Amino acid sequence: MKIYDRAGFPNPSRIRIVLAEKGVESQIEFVSVDLIAAEHKQSAFLLKNVSGVVPILELDDGTFLAECTAITEYLDNLDGNPTLTGRTPLEKGLIHMMQKRADNMLIDNIGIFFHHGTPGLGSALEAHKSPEWAHRKEWGLRHRELAIEGLRYFDDVLATRPYVAGGTFSMADITVFAALLFAGAAGIEIPDGCAALKAWHARVSELPSVKNRSGQNLEAEDLRRLGF
Repeated sequence: MKIYDRAGFPNPSRIRIVLAEKGVESQIEFVSVDLIAAEHKQSAFLLKNVSGVVPILELDDGTFLAECTAITEYLDNLDGNPTLTGRTPLEKGLIHMMQKRADNMLIDNIGIFFHHGTPGLGSALEAHKSPEWAHRKEWGLRHRELAIEGLRYFDDVLATRPYVAGGTFSMADITVFAALLFAGAAGIEIPDGCAALKAWHARVSELPSVKNRSGQNLEAEDLRRLGF
């Protein structure tokens, strides 16, 4: 199998944590996609994923799976033991509900702020932004506020239970963790007073599947090109 992604970016980090959780990293060939040069918006990539985003999982038979949730579902069920997406109908329902909230309230809002309220990934992607959004910094700043509201929501959730969807680590936790990586890159800090979210983040950071994998930082060349 192949994964098309870029180390250090939020959604690729999600799937790399899944691979580590399921113990299938050795079965994967990683194909690096140059996001800063907008390689994921070019025709060759769009033939693999019309949405023009990473990661993509290519199966041995040539099938392409896109979207983190779909890729996670596939990988989690390969061994018949879906630890990340739920074993019972109730577990599945709760995990998918919280997963959707993490995407909507955190990943999406942070992404809009990053790409429209900051320089984002630079000029190569400017032509691929929606024309009505391209110069609307205030639109991005509004989504920064929404992302902070989302962080406070998940703090409230984690004040009542150890993990995002209940008593066990799941796909929803991975998404919230990746959202915090994205928030940090975008200059959004966990708000003061969010003690439960901060404690959860510290605890999850030490999980074997997360440690040294989510922390696969942006490649040195990427950092240079972004001006860091």
